[in-house]
Amino acid sequence: MTSQPRFGRGLFGTGVLLGLMAEQVVMFAVPLLLFQDTKQVSTLGFAFALEWLPGLIAYPFAGLIADRDGGARLFSVVTGARALALAVVVLVLLTRPGWTTPALMTSGAVLSVLVAPTRMSVEKMVPQLAAGEAMARTQALVQNMELLAMALGPALATLAAALIGKVWLLAVAASVFALAAACWLPLPRGERPTEPVTARATLRELGLGWKLMTGNRPVLLLGFLNFGINLVVASVLSANAALVTGVFAAPDWSFALLNTCVGVVGLVNLLVIPLVLKRFEVSLLGALGFAVLCAALLLIGVAGSFPVYAVLFIAVLTGTAYYNVFNRTQRVKVIPREHLGKVMGPFYLLNLLSYPIAGLLVGSVGATYGPQRLVGVLAVVLSVFGAVLLPLTMRSFRRTLTDRERLPVGVQS
Repeated sequence: MTSQPRFGRGLFGTGVLLGLMAEQVVMFAVPLLLFQDTKQVSTLGFAFALEWLPGLIAYPFAGLIADRDGGARLFSVVTGARALALAVVVLVLLTRPGWTTPALMTSGAVLSVLVAPTRMSVEKMVPQLAAGEAMARTQALVQNMELLAMALGPALATLAAALIGKVWLLAVAASVFALAAACWLPLPRGERPTEPVTARATLRELGLGWKLMTGNRPVLLLGFLNFGINLVVASVLSANAALVTGVFAAPDWSFALLNTCVGVVGLVNLLVIPLVLKRFEVSLLGALGFAVLCAALLLIGVAGSFPVYAVLFIAVLTGTAYYNVFNRTQRVKVIPREHLGKVMGPFYLLNLLSYPIAGLLVGSVGATYGPQRLVGVLAVVLSVFGAVLLPLTMRSFRRTLTDRERLPVGVQS
Protein backbone atom coordinates (compact mmCIF):
# COMPACT_ATOMS: atom_id res chain seq x y z
CA MET A 1 0.00 0.00 0.00
CA THR A 2 1.54 3.32 -1.03
CA SER A 3 1.52 6.37 1.17
CA GLN A 4 -0.72 8.32 -1.24
CA PRO A 5 -3.76 5.98 -1.05
CA ARG A 6 -3.25 5.69 2.70
CA PHE A 7 -3.15 9.50 2.97
CA GLY A 8 -6.30 9.75 0.85
CA ARG A 9 -8.15 7.24 3.01
CA GLY A 10 -7.00 9.13 6.09
CA LEU A 11 -8.46 12.40 4.82
CA PHE A 12 -11.58 10.56 3.69
CA GLY A 13 -12.11 8.96 7.11
CA THR A 14 -11.35 12.18 8.98
CA GLY A 15 -13.82 14.16 6.88
CA VAL A 16 -16.52 11.54 7.40
CA LEU A 17 -15.84 11.47 11.14
CA LEU A 18 -15.93 15.26 11.55
CA GLY A 19 -19.13 15.56 9.51
CA LEU A 20 -20.80 12.86 11.59
CA MET A 21 -19.56 14.45 14.82
CA ALA A 22 -21.20 17.71 13.81
CA GLU A 23 -24.41 15.81 13.07
CA GLN A 24 -24.26 14.25 16.52
CA VAL A 25 -23.87 17.65 18.16
CA VAL A 26 -26.95 18.85 16.27
CA MET A 27 -28.86 15.67 17.18
CA PHE A 28 -27.98 16.28 20.83
CA ALA A 29 -28.91 19.96 20.93
CA VAL A 30 -32.02 20.16 18.76
CA PRO A 31 -34.26 17.49 20.41
CA LEU A 32 -33.46 18.83 23.87
CA LEU A 33 -34.13 22.43 22.81
CA LEU A 34 -37.43 21.38 21.19
CA PHE A 35 -38.58 19.21 24.11
CA GLN A 36 -37.66 21.87 26.67
CA ASP A 37 -39.42 24.53 24.60
CA THR A 38 -42.67 22.58 24.06
CA LYS A 39 -42.69 19.69 26.62
CA GLN A 40 -44.52 17.54 24.02
CA VAL A 41 -43.50 14.14 22.58
CA SER A 42 -45.63 14.89 19.52
CA THR A 43 -43.40 17.86 18.65
CA LEU A 44 -40.35 15.59 18.58
CA GLY A 45 -42.11 13.11 16.31
CA PHE A 46 -43.47 15.67 13.86
CA ALA A 47 -40.14 17.54 13.80
CA PHE A 48 -38.41 14.26 12.97
CA ALA A 49 -40.85 13.67 10.10
CA LEU A 50 -40.47 17.22 8.76
CA GLU A 51 -36.70 16.90 8.94
CA TRP A 52 -36.59 13.81 6.72
CA LEU A 53 -39.29 14.47 4.11
CA PRO A 54 -37.37 17.07 2.04
CA GLY A 55 -34.23 14.95 2.14
CA LEU A 56 -36.06 11.99 0.63
CA ILE A 57 -36.95 14.00 -2.45
CA ALA A 58 -33.34 15.13 -2.76
CA TYR A 59 -31.73 11.66 -2.77
CA PRO A 60 -32.31 10.63 -6.43
CA PHE A 61 -31.04 14.02 -7.65
CA ALA A 62 -28.09 13.86 -5.25
CA GLY A 63 -27.15 10.48 -6.70
CA LEU A 64 -27.06 11.93 -10.22
CA ILE A 65 -24.90 14.84 -9.08
CA ALA A 66 -22.48 12.45 -7.34
CA ASP A 67 -22.13 10.38 -10.53
CA ARG A 68 -21.36 13.50 -12.53
CA ASP A 69 -19.09 15.10 -9.95
CA GLY A 70 -17.17 12.12 -8.56
CA GLY A 71 -17.90 12.79 -4.90
CA ALA A 72 -15.08 14.83 -3.37
CA ARG A 73 -16.04 18.26 -4.71
CA LEU A 74 -19.71 17.70 -3.88
CA PHE A 75 -18.95 16.70 -0.26
CA SER A 76 -16.88 19.83 0.38
CA VAL A 77 -19.44 22.21 -1.14
CA VAL A 78 -22.46 20.69 0.61
CA THR A 79 -20.77 20.27 3.98
CA GLY A 80 -19.70 23.90 3.81
CA ALA A 81 -23.32 24.82 3.10
CA ARG A 82 -24.39 22.91 6.22
CA ALA A 83 -21.96 24.99 8.25
CA LEU A 84 -23.45 28.18 6.81
CA ALA A 85 -27.04 27.03 7.48
CA LEU A 86 -26.27 26.37 11.14
CA ALA A 87 -24.57 29.73 11.50
CA VAL A 88 -27.78 31.41 10.28
CA VAL A 89 -29.87 29.38 12.77
CA VAL A 90 -27.64 30.45 15.65
CA LEU A 91 -28.07 34.08 14.64
CA VAL A 92 -31.88 33.68 14.57
CA LEU A 93 -32.02 31.94 17.96
CA LEU A 94 -29.83 34.59 19.59
CA THR A 95 -31.81 37.52 18.21
CA ARG A 96 -35.32 36.00 18.22
CA PRO A 97 -35.66 33.49 21.12
CA GLY A 98 -39.40 33.23 20.56
CA TRP A 99 -38.76 31.64 17.18
CA THR A 100 -36.93 28.64 18.68
CA THR A 101 -39.29 25.83 17.61
CA PRO A 102 -40.07 27.04 14.04
CA ALA A 103 -36.43 27.98 13.45
CA LEU A 104 -35.16 24.56 14.57
CA MET A 105 -37.79 22.68 12.55
CA THR A 106 -37.03 24.75 9.44
CA SER A 107 -33.29 24.24 9.83
CA GLY A 108 -33.89 20.51 10.24
CA ALA A 109 -35.60 20.42 6.84
CA VAL A 110 -32.77 22.42 5.21
CA LEU A 111 -30.07 20.23 6.72
CA SER A 112 -32.00 17.13 5.66
CA VAL A 113 -31.82 18.21 2.01
CA LEU A 114 -28.07 18.71 2.38
CA VAL A 115 -27.58 15.29 3.99
CA ALA A 116 -28.56 13.57 0.73
CA PRO A 117 -25.61 14.75 -1.42
CA THR A 118 -23.28 14.18 1.56
CA ARG A 119 -24.29 10.51 1.81
CA MET A 120 -24.09 10.06 -1.95
CA SER A 121 -20.58 11.55 -1.96
CA VAL A 122 -19.42 8.97 0.57
CA GLU A 123 -21.03 6.13 -1.41
CA LYS A 124 -19.29 7.32 -4.58
CA MET A 125 -15.86 7.75 -2.99
CA VAL A 126 -15.56 4.33 -1.32
CA PRO A 127 -15.10 2.36 -4.59
CA GLN A 128 -12.57 4.97 -5.74
CA LEU A 129 -10.46 4.45 -2.62
CA ALA A 130 -10.78 0.67 -2.13
CA ALA A 131 -11.34 -2.50 -4.14
CA GLY A 132 -11.49 -6.23 -3.54
CA GLU A 133 -11.04 -7.29 0.08
CA ALA A 134 -10.30 -3.69 1.09
CA MET A 135 -13.90 -2.76 0.18
CA ALA A 136 -15.43 -4.41 3.26
CA ARG A 137 -12.76 -2.88 5.51
CA THR A 138 -13.42 0.59 4.08
CA GLN A 139 -17.18 0.17 4.47
CA ALA A 140 -16.55 -0.98 8.05
CA LEU A 141 -14.45 2.17 8.53
CA VAL A 142 -17.39 4.33 7.45
CA GLN A 143 -19.77 2.45 9.74
CA ASN A 144 -17.38 2.66 12.69
CA MET A 145 -16.85 6.38 12.08
CA GLU A 146 -20.57 6.71 12.74
CA LEU A 147 -20.24 4.96 16.08
CA LEU A 148 -17.04 6.81 16.95
CA ALA A 149 -18.83 10.09 16.20
CA MET A 150 -21.49 9.04 18.69
CA ALA A 151 -18.78 8.98 21.35
CA LEU A 152 -16.95 12.17 20.45
CA GLY A 153 -20.00 14.19 19.33
CA PRO A 154 -22.07 13.95 22.54
CA ALA A 155 -18.92 14.30 24.67
CA LEU A 156 -18.11 17.52 22.85
CA ALA A 157 -21.76 18.58 23.13
CA THR A 158 -21.92 17.90 26.87
CA LEU A 159 -18.76 19.89 27.55
CA ALA A 160 -19.83 22.78 25.34
CA ALA A 161 -23.35 22.82 26.83
CA ALA A 162 -21.91 23.16 30.32
CA LEU A 163 -19.62 26.00 29.24
CA ILE A 164 -21.55 27.97 26.62
CA GLY A 165 -25.17 26.64 26.53
CA LYS A 166 -27.18 24.58 24.05
CA VAL A 167 -27.71 27.31 21.45
CA TRP A 168 -23.98 27.81 21.00
CA LEU A 169 -23.65 24.06 20.43
CA LEU A 170 -25.01 24.74 16.96
CA ALA A 171 -22.16 27.20 16.36
CA VAL A 172 -19.70 24.49 17.42
CA ALA A 173 -21.36 22.10 14.96
CA ALA A 174 -21.05 24.68 12.19
CA SER A 175 -17.30 24.95 12.84
CA VAL A 176 -16.86 21.17 12.76
CA PHE A 177 -18.77 20.97 9.48
CA ALA A 178 -16.38 23.54 8.02
CA LEU A 179 -13.38 21.43 9.09
CA ALA A 180 -14.96 18.33 7.52
CA ALA A 181 -15.40 20.18 4.22
CA ALA A 182 -11.72 21.17 4.26
CA CYS A 183 -10.57 17.55 4.76
CA TRP A 184 -11.97 16.43 1.42
CA LEU A 185 -10.55 19.30 -0.61
CA PRO A 186 -7.29 17.45 -1.52
CA LEU A 187 -9.06 14.20 -2.50
CA PRO A 188 -9.11 13.25 -6.22
CA ARG A 189 -12.00 14.74 -8.12
CA GLY A 190 -13.76 13.07 -11.00
CA GLU A 191 -13.96 14.68 -14.40
CA ARG A 192 -17.16 16.55 -14.98
CA PRO A 193 -19.15 15.64 -18.12
CA THR A 194 -18.55 17.98 -21.04
CA GLU A 195 -22.02 17.65 -22.53
CA PRO A 196 -24.64 20.13 -21.28
CA VAL A 197 -27.04 18.94 -18.60
CA THR A 198 -30.65 19.26 -19.77
CA ALA A 199 -33.95 18.55 -18.06
CA ARG A 200 -34.65 15.71 -20.50
CA ALA A 201 -31.26 14.11 -19.81
CA THR A 202 -31.78 14.43 -16.08
CA LEU A 203 -35.20 12.76 -16.23
CA ARG A 204 -33.74 10.01 -18.42
CA GLU A 205 -30.97 9.35 -15.88
CA LEU A 206 -33.43 9.40 -13.00
CA GLY A 207 -35.55 6.83 -14.81
CA LEU A 208 -32.47 4.71 -15.50
CA GLY A 209 -31.61 4.72 -11.78
CA TRP A 210 -35.08 3.48 -10.81
CA LYS A 211 -35.01 0.87 -13.59
CA LEU A 212 -31.60 -0.45 -12.53
CA MET A 213 -32.66 -0.64 -8.89
CA THR A 214 -36.00 -2.38 -9.45
CA GLY A 215 -34.36 -4.79 -11.91
CA ASN A 216 -31.63 -5.70 -9.41
CA ARG A 217 -33.32 -8.33 -7.22
CA PRO A 218 -30.80 -8.46 -4.34
CA VAL A 219 -30.63 -4.67 -4.08
CA LEU A 220 -34.44 -4.38 -4.15
CA LEU A 221 -34.83 -7.03 -1.43
CA LEU A 222 -32.14 -5.31 0.63
CA GLY A 223 -33.99 -2.01 0.25
CA PHE A 224 -37.22 -3.48 1.65
CA LEU A 225 -35.34 -5.10 4.54
CA ASN A 226 -33.57 -1.83 5.32
CA PHE A 227 -36.91 -0.03 5.27
CA GLY A 228 -38.22 -2.30 8.02
CA ILE A 229 -35.09 -1.94 10.13
CA ASN A 230 -34.96 1.83 9.72
CA LEU A 231 -38.63 2.20 10.66
CA VAL A 232 -38.08 0.71 14.10
CA VAL A 233 -34.64 2.21 14.74
CA ALA A 234 -35.86 5.64 13.61
CA SER A 235 -38.79 5.36 16.03
CA VAL A 236 -36.33 4.80 18.86
CA LEU A 237 -34.13 7.69 17.74
CA SER A 238 -37.11 10.00 17.30
CA ALA A 239 -38.41 9.27 20.81
CA ASN A 240 -35.01 8.91 22.49
CA ALA A 241 -34.97 12.33 24.20
CA ALA A 242 -38.52 11.81 25.49
CA LEU A 243 -37.75 8.26 26.67
CA VAL A 244 -34.60 9.29 28.53
CA THR A 245 -35.75 12.57 30.10
CA GLY A 246 -39.50 11.84 30.17
CA VAL A 247 -40.40 8.14 30.55
CA PHE A 248 -37.32 7.26 32.62
CA ALA A 249 -36.95 10.75 34.19
CA ALA A 250 -33.17 10.83 33.67
CA PRO A 251 -31.24 14.17 33.60
CA ASP A 252 -29.98 15.82 30.40
CA TRP A 253 -26.44 14.60 30.93
CA SER A 254 -27.73 11.01 30.78
CA PHE A 255 -28.89 11.68 27.22
CA ALA A 256 -25.33 12.65 26.24
CA LEU A 257 -23.74 9.86 28.26
CA LEU A 258 -25.92 7.31 26.51
CA ASN A 259 -24.73 8.35 23.05
CA THR A 260 -21.15 8.54 24.30
CA CYS A 261 -21.34 4.94 25.50
CA VAL A 262 -22.56 3.90 22.05
CA GLY A 263 -19.51 5.60 20.59
CA VAL A 264 -17.14 3.88 23.02
CA VAL A 265 -18.55 0.55 21.84
CA GLY A 266 -17.84 1.86 18.33
CA LEU A 267 -14.19 2.20 19.25
CA VAL A 268 -14.15 -1.48 20.21
CA ASN A 269 -15.91 -2.37 16.96
CA LEU A 270 -13.27 -0.40 15.05
CA LEU A 271 -10.78 -3.02 16.25
CA VAL A 272 -13.03 -6.07 16.29
CA ILE A 273 -14.83 -5.92 12.93
CA PRO A 274 -11.69 -6.15 10.70
CA LEU A 275 -10.58 -9.19 12.72
CA VAL A 276 -14.01 -10.81 12.38
CA LEU A 277 -14.03 -10.18 8.61
CA LYS A 278 -10.75 -12.09 8.27
CA ARG A 279 -12.33 -15.26 9.69
CA PHE A 280 -16.00 -15.04 8.73
CA GLU A 281 -18.04 -13.99 5.71
CA VAL A 282 -19.66 -10.59 5.75
CA SER A 283 -23.07 -12.29 5.52
CA LEU A 284 -22.54 -13.92 8.92
CA LEU A 285 -21.72 -10.53 10.40
CA GLY A 286 -24.94 -9.16 8.93
CA ALA A 287 -27.04 -12.00 10.36
CA LEU A 288 -25.47 -11.56 13.80
CA GLY A 289 -26.10 -7.84 13.73
CA PHE A 290 -29.74 -8.30 12.75
CA ALA A 291 -30.31 -10.85 15.54
CA VAL A 292 -28.79 -8.53 18.17
CA LEU A 293 -30.80 -5.60 16.83
CA CYS A 294 -34.15 -7.41 17.02
CA ALA A 295 -33.52 -8.89 20.46
CA ALA A 296 -32.59 -5.49 21.90
CA LEU A 297 -35.60 -3.75 20.32
CA LEU A 298 -37.99 -6.35 21.74
CA LEU A 299 -36.56 -5.85 25.22
CA ILE A 300 -36.75 -2.04 24.93
CA GLY A 301 -40.52 -2.46 24.72
CA VAL A 302 -40.57 -3.82 28.28
CA ALA A 303 -37.57 -2.04 29.85
CA GLY A 304 -38.37 -0.72 33.31
CA SER A 305 -35.49 1.65 34.06
CA PHE A 306 -33.00 3.95 32.38
CA PRO A 307 -29.93 1.71 33.00
CA VAL A 308 -31.69 -1.23 31.31
CA TYR A 309 -32.84 0.98 28.45
CA ALA A 310 -29.32 2.39 28.05
CA VAL A 311 -27.77 -1.08 27.67
CA LEU A 312 -30.44 -2.07 25.14
CA PHE A 313 -30.10 1.19 23.18
CA ILE A 314 -26.36 0.56 22.85
CA ALA A 315 -27.09 -3.00 21.70
CA VAL A 316 -29.55 -1.71 19.07
CA LEU A 317 -27.01 0.61 17.46
CA THR A 318 -24.20 -1.92 17.76
CA GLY A 319 -26.33 -4.55 16.01
CA THR A 320 -27.19 -1.98 13.36
CA ALA A 321 -23.48 -1.28 12.83
CA TYR A 322 -22.69 -4.96 12.28
CA TYR A 323 -25.63 -5.39 9.92
CA ASN A 324 -24.63 -2.29 7.97
CA VAL A 325 -21.20 -3.67 7.13
CA PHE A 326 -23.04 -6.43 5.24
CA ASN A 327 -25.56 -3.94 3.85
CA ARG A 328 -22.99 -1.49 2.49
CA THR A 329 -20.47 -4.04 1.25
CA GLN A 330 -22.83 -6.30 -0.69
CA ARG A 331 -24.88 -3.67 -2.48
CA VAL A 332 -21.80 -2.01 -4.00
CA LYS A 333 -20.70 -5.36 -5.48
CA VAL A 334 -23.84 -5.81 -7.58
CA ILE A 335 -24.32 -2.22 -8.83
CA PRO A 336 -22.37 -1.03 -11.91
CA ARG A 337 -19.81 1.49 -10.72
CA GLU A 338 -20.67 4.06 -13.39
CA HIS A 339 -24.32 4.03 -12.27
CA LEU A 340 -23.73 3.79 -8.52
CA GLY A 341 -25.10 7.24 -7.70
CA LYS A 342 -28.15 6.82 -9.97
CA VAL A 343 -29.10 3.58 -8.20
CA MET A 344 -28.18 4.63 -4.67
CA GLY A 345 -30.38 7.73 -4.86
CA PRO A 346 -33.63 5.73 -5.26
CA PHE A 347 -32.25 3.07 -2.90
CA TYR A 348 -31.75 5.64 -0.13
CA LEU A 349 -35.19 7.10 -0.83
CA LEU A 350 -36.75 3.65 -0.33
CA ASN A 351 -34.68 3.05 2.82
CA LEU A 352 -35.23 6.42 4.43
CA LEU A 353 -38.92 6.77 3.60
CA SER A 354 -39.25 4.95 6.93
CA TYR A 355 -37.83 7.95 8.82
CA PRO A 356 -40.70 10.43 8.33
CA ILE A 357 -43.17 7.55 8.78
CA ALA A 358 -41.47 6.73 12.10
CA GLY A 359 -41.68 10.38 13.13
CA LEU A 360 -45.39 10.51 12.32
CA LEU A 361 -45.95 7.27 14.26
CA VAL A 362 -44.15 8.65 17.32
CA GLY A 363 -45.99 11.97 17.02
CA SER A 364 -49.41 10.29 16.82
CA VAL A 365 -49.50 6.69 18.12
CA GLY A 366 -46.48 7.16 20.39
CA ALA A 367 -47.92 10.33 21.92
CA THR A 368 -51.22 8.53 22.62
CA TYR A 369 -50.12 5.08 23.78
CA GLY A 370 -46.50 5.79 24.74
CA PRO A 371 -43.31 5.59 22.63
CA GLN A 372 -42.05 2.53 24.50
CA ARG A 373 -45.13 0.47 23.66
CA LEU A 374 -44.92 1.59 20.02
CA VAL A 375 -41.30 0.39 19.78
CA GLY A 376 -42.23 -2.98 21.26
CA VAL A 377 -44.99 -3.60 18.72
CA LEU A 378 -42.80 -2.54 15.79
CA ALA A 379 -40.00 -4.79 17.05
CA VAL A 380 -42.28 -7.84 16.92
CA VAL A 381 -43.28 -7.03 13.34
CA LEU A 382 -39.63 -6.51 12.31
CA SER A 383 -38.52 -9.81 13.84
CA VAL A 384 -41.10 -11.78 11.84
CA PHE A 385 -40.54 -9.73 8.66
CA GLY A 386 -36.75 -10.03 8.86
CA ALA A 387 -36.75 -13.75 9.66
CA VAL A 388 -38.28 -14.29 6.21
CA LEU A 389 -36.62 -11.54 4.15
CA LEU A 390 -33.01 -11.67 5.41
CA PRO A 391 -32.33 -15.26 4.23
CA LEU A 392 -33.97 -14.47 0.87
CA THR A 393 -31.80 -11.37 0.48
CA MET A 394 -28.57 -13.20 1.32
CA ARG A 395 -29.43 -16.04 -1.07
CA SER A 396 -30.15 -13.54 -3.85
CA PHE A 397 -26.78 -11.82 -3.35
CA ARG A 398 -24.94 -15.15 -3.43
CA ARG A 399 -26.69 -16.21 -6.63
CA THR A 400 -26.06 -12.88 -8.37
CA LEU A 401 -22.38 -12.73 -7.40
CA THR A 402 -21.86 -16.37 -8.43
CA ASP A 403 -23.47 -15.72 -11.82
CA ARG A 404 -21.21 -12.71 -12.37
CA GLU A 405 -18.10 -14.73 -11.57
CA ARG A 406 -19.10 -17.20 -14.31
CA LEU A 407 -19.29 -14.47 -16.97
CA PRO A 408 -16.38 -14.55 -19.42
CA VAL A 409 -13.85 -11.71 -19.19
CA GLY A 410 -15.05 -8.57 -20.95
CA VAL A 411 -18.76 -9.42 -20.67
CA GLN A 412 -20.76 -6.80 -18.78
CA SER A 413 -23.83 -7.84 -16.85
